[in-house]
Amino acid sequence: MAREVRTRFAPSPTGYMHIGNLRTALYEYLIAKSMNGKFILRIEDTDMERQVEGAVDVIYNTLRMCGLKYDEGPDIGGPYGPYVQSQRKDIYLHYAKKLVEMGHAYYCFCSRERLEKMREEAEAKGETFMYDRHCLGLPKEEVERRLANGEPWVIRQKMPREGSTTYEDVVFGKITIENCMLEDQILIKSDGYPTYNFANVIDDHLMGITHVVRGSEYLSSTPKYNLLYDAFGWEKPVYIHLPLIVKPDGSKLSKRQGDASFEDLVEMGFLVEAIINYIALLGWSPETNQEIFSLAELEKVFDIRRISKSPSCFDMEKLRWFNAEYIRAMSPQKFHSLALPYLEKAITNKSIDLAKVSRLLQNRIEVLTEIPSKVGFFNSLDDYDLSIYEHKKMKTTMASSLESLKAALPVLEKLEPWNEQTLHDALMSLVQSMGIKNGQMLWPIRTALSGWQVTPGGAIEIADILGKDESLRRIRVGIERLEKALS
Repeated sequence: MAREVRTRFAPSPTGYMHIGNLRTALYEYLIAKSMNGKFILRIEDTDMERQVEGAVDVIYNTLRMCGLKYDEGPDIGGPYGPYVQSQRKDIYLHYAKKLVEMGHAYYCFCSRERLEKMREEAEAKGETFMYDRHCLGLPKEEVERRLANGEPWVIRQKMPREGSTTYEDVVFGKITIENCMLEDQILIKSDGYPTYNFANVIDDHLMGITHVVRGSEYLSSTPKYNLLYDAFGWEKPVYIHLPLIVKPDGSKLSKRQGDASFEDLVEMGFLVEAIINYIALLGWSPETNQEIFSLAELEKVFDIRRISKSPSCFDMEKLRWFNAEYIRAMSPQKFHSLALPYLEKAITNKSIDLAKVSRLLQNRIEVLTEIPSKVGFFNSLDDYDLSIYEHKKMKTTMASSLESLKAALPVLEKLEPWNEQTLHDALMSLVQSMGIKNGQMLWPIRTALSGWQVTPGGAIEIADILGKDESLRRIRVGIERLEKALS
């Protein structure tokens, strides 16, 4: 009978969720859900020096925001807890001592100074540092004596020196590593905590993890894990190594180089759904040409056999496109609720109907943070360059714009009620009677109302939102300024 599929996301609480980490979590979630399995969250906090306060909350919040609901985890429990590695310290020591008894590991008492000196000597010769097994042959009595004396120690894995280790990866196929390349890695550190590599194997086995998903940088480390599985006689998981995520110039994504984390992208005005959709396609492709997927749709179509081994390019412009598609597709009500905090901050004129402004913006922005830069003219009419009135395509000049504004003013002064429909009918009727093109009337009015060359919405929408009094005031200012310039 086939084992239940169980995947795990096991981040270290180091402060933020970078894109590669989030993609790993997403793929692990999708593998579990597409195969009717379980998705587990485990916090790997054994590297005490790298921990950042509040980072565990970042992990919880990110998964919750993204809809990646885990079946077991530190905050919800489960049959294989605890799900925080620092709370499982005694478990790792028990298994490490077992390896020592079986001859697959040994105590090492080498000082930090000795190891540092060896590392420096190796670097000076241009060689890769590898521990020289100085403590491997220590007699059992000496080991016990030194332990009893309280000497600092670590436990190292004893690697085979001959032959090679081969394993099968779902994405990269057969991988073979020469055993002589494998260093006797530390399993238990001098502070009593396990190393990342060792704790991973123990926890994955004890928690019944069937599929291990991680970055391709771990391809060469996996034989070390497999040798541990073999030493204990445990069944190995299915390995799925993911391709690198790179920037358009081919360099690796890095928070240190200023590349955005998940939190940064949200802060930049990207929608969570769009981020998840885009990240899903960084290294995986569906059978069809479909690009827009909800999380529920991804759960149904995701197939690990369609993960690519080629590096994936994180292109901010493509993400912007995805985001714009999501913005266009949502209901006006939902968009308004997302736009409202930005509008309330940007528009100080309390008489402006913000819901109407939202309707103008929905098809004209790609990210939410663009909103403030597009609505400033609703607050006040700043001094503007009169050359904006001149538009080749609209066939307007400053003189023709003045003529149109002077013709429109008395018509608009009489207009009641003041709304988009009445504005449209009045202005179109005026255009017809003057025998001019629509743009020759609407471009000057839009310019007079906004003072901007590019606005969300045209003259009619802007006039409706500004209201009658403010619109007429701005048109009069435009007439006055054009008359002065042309006199």
